[in-house]
Amino acid sequence: MIPTPIRQVLSTIRKHQVQALLMGGQACVFYGAAQFSKDLDLAVLAEAENYARLHAALAELGARRIAVPRFDPALLARGHAVHYRCQAGGVEGLRLDILTRLRGLPDFQTMWARRTTIKDEEGNVFELLAVEDLVQAKKTQRDKDWPVISALMEGHFRQFRHEPTPSRIAFWLSESRTPERLCELAARFPAEVQTMLANRPLLAQAIAGNADTLRPALDAEIRAEQAKDRAYWAPLRREIEAFRREERQGDTGMAA
Repeated sequence: MIPTPIRQVLSTIRKHQVQALLMGGQACVFYGAAQFSKDLDLAVLAEAENYARLHAALAELGARRIAVPRFDPALLARGHAVHYRCQAGGVEGLRLDILTRLRGLPDFQTMWARRTTIKDEEGNVFELLAVEDLVQAKKTQRDKDWPVISALMEGHFRQFRHEPTPSRIAFWLSESRTPERLCELAARFPAEVQTMLANRPLLAQAIAGNADTLRPALDAEIRAEQAKDRAYWAPLRREIEAFRREERQGDTGMAA
């Protein structure tokens, strides 16, 4: 069951015809890889008409900006997120984060073309990042995101294990995060795993069935990806600090 406030926000976004994709923790809840998330994260199409529809939806939700930066298409294009708190009846206190650019992912139109569409028991339609894109989006410096990635991968494998298309096999071999699953995949798809070795060298340990050596190799992968995420956000965080100083000095508030 989708919590009523989440349903209300997403229904409002859809009513205003905002082209947006649910991502973050709530998308993981939809995929069964998390039990709870108190925030909503949306990737939106970076076009003026879509922004106008988004602002209309935000107004209906009583959304007020709660942090820097302000809403600015140029800042969104650089990778910043704009953070809101909803105040309308039924959604009071719900946080909503808006982005247009995601690290390691393609443009919005590409993500939209391969999105997942889910319809609930009442006929409401929800547009989500494809699980493949969600896995990439969750590759952050936060330790808590990596068990979620593992859960997303395990859920995807269980759902499609009897329908192993080439793209699904490549996805499993590229992103699975448990030694046991990787060893199983390597034994089941020996030809495919050979083609993946150059991109993911630790698969050599999976071919050998060596779970003990896979564990530290997987940990090293996480550390390398976390370092990439820190490097991506470092200049953005410096800009955020500058925005905070500007707002404190100007005392402009956070309504925009």
